[in-house]
Amino acid sequence: MCGIMGYIGRSDAVPVIIDGLSRLEYRGYDSAGIVVYRPGMTASLDTMKRKGRLAELIDNLQDFPGSTLGIGHTRWATHGVPSDRNAHPHSDCSGRIAVVHNGIIENYASLRKQLILEGHDFVSETDTEVIAHLVEKYYHHSLEAAVRQTLAVVHGSFALAAIHQDEPDKIIVAKKDSPLIIGLGEGENYVASDIPAILGRTTRVYILDDNEFAVVKADEVVITDLIGDPVDKSVFTVTWDPISAEKGGYEHFMLKEIHEQPEAIRATLRGTAVNGRVDFSHLGMDDVFQKIRKIFIVACGTAYHAGLVGRVAIEKLARVPVETDIASEFRYREILWNPDDLMIVISQSGETADTKAALQEAKRQGIKVLAVTNVVGSAIAREADQVIYTHAGPEIAVASTKAYTTQLIVMYLLALYLADVRGTMNKQELQHLYSDLLYTDTLAEQVLSEEGEIKALAHKYAHVQSTFFLGRSFDYAVAMEGALKLKEISYIHAEAYAAGELKHGPLALIDNGVPVLALITQDGLVEKTMSNIKEVKARGAVVVAICKNNLQEACQECDEQILLPDINPILAPIIGVMPLQIFAYYMAVMRGLDVDKPRNLAKSVTVE
Repeated sequence: MCGIMGYIGRSDAVPVIIDGLSRLEYRGYDSAGIVVYRPGMTASLDTMKRKGRLAELIDNLQDFPGSTLGIGHTRWATHGVPSDRNAHPHSDCSGRIAVVHNGIIENYASLRKQLILEGHDFVSETDTEVIAHLVEKYYHHSLEAAVRQTLAVVHGSFALAAIHQDEPDKIIVAKKDSPLIIGLGEGENYVASDIPAILGRTTRVYILDDNEFAVVKADEVVITDLIGDPVDKSVFTVTWDPISAEKGGYEHFMLKEIHEQPEAIRATLRGTAVNGRVDFSHLGMDDVFQKIRKIFIVACGTAYHAGLVGRVAIEKLARVPVETDIASEFRYREILWNPDDLMIVISQSGETADTKAALQEAKRQGIKVLAVTNVVGSAIAREADQVIYTHAGPEIAVASTKAYTTQLIVMYLLALYLADVRGTMNKQELQHLYSDLLYTDTLAEQVLSEEGEIKALAHKYAHVQSTFFLGRSFDYAVAMEGALKLKEISYIHAEAYAAGELKHGPLALIDNGVPVLALITQDGLVEKTMSNIKEVKARGAVVVAICKNNLQEACQECDEQILLPDINPILAPIIGVMPLQIFAYYMAVMRGLDVDKPRNLAKSVTVE
């Protein structure tokens, strides 16, 4: 959420910064801005910022000065409405200092009040502007020292970059609870919120940890902690292919990423087994796995839905009690911790603020934490005891698809390994289920080949304003993800219910012509689910069944069918979600919406 891009070096900073910000658009934003240093006899910092998309800013940059130093930002409103004046960068009273900032300054109100009493004039409603005025207050010929003093009095989260008109040879950056990286070039360096911003410019980066501070010059980067003690930092080498972050001929990133799922499944499965059985012994957690009394799976949004599938799979295969919690709620519960508990956190970005806070609380309680994430070197990956990486590659569209699917793969792998370590399944059963898992990439390709039929179905229902999703067991978790996808990008009201809950309230919402998408992949629950489908049909609903080929006859009473290849019902969520992703995509396209950047949403939620 929000994006930072900065440059210092030999080239014109403006196109570099704009290009970086464009690569961060997936994070979500409602305004954008840039500030650069204009050299000369009347040296100054020149700022341009605009409410709306990055294109609005670009349209106003024709006469903007060239510079070799600058910082830019895409803002997602927290304090103050989206507007030109609330957009970043923010300046001090003199206009000699400029700051961009992600995060939240929790004590900004009291600091702002004190600064106003001291004579500072504020022009925005943001918490970030406090930082610029504090730097002004503490500035005595050293931007580095002024920023350090500022960070000593602010409370909250921050990834920030600051420049000063009188010190045009440096960018000062610092990080706490919001992601920030430094890209290393030859005679030029970059600062950014995330690695995609610098793809194609450098593969060498410093990934800053919490409470780290850096002075970034064109030919030097010095990293310390917040009080100035040196930090020994390793360079991280990015292995992503820059081309993989482009659309590759697809109309939208989301459609491209939907079609990348078979390869993402293969990449995540690669190298996970020895002699036909899952092998996670390299985690060094076998003793923990054998003694587990309870597992807490904690995540947000789509990752939470992956956790729901993981819960059912782990309880079924490994016979361990599992709770799945929304991270923003979990952190405020009074948990009855046991030393033999395990927390599993799931986050695509590895920077999700609420998930990270839950992880940190578990660590404070002495609980082991296993992370599942797509981003090497992310905060959650670094802070967990161990990490299992999904190998989805860069996911640009805000609505997650391939990242979710690879999270499911990891959940199944983990369930199989736990079952093996704990002895709850025999070797033959484990090998058979793992073999089925290895075949899911092929089954995924079969589902994606039916895109045309699903597109036609979306065309038929693109006018509706309300939909419902039903399922039982694994299917209920998938129904929740399908409803989320539809509401995220098409803005159609979509609710998911456990099919058995219809009579307990939701049935009152069913009316003539309301589409109900019903997942039917659990062989042992077909009769139960069909009885619920008859209930909604009797109230006038139109039912679209997502069912396996072998269950087609049982689903004949449904109005429409999307057929899935036959698959072990335990693994059905992996392919069952794909028609729902495609359906949501085409519903949004046919309504003329911005599929990759839905309104009000961000890819990576790095504030509470």
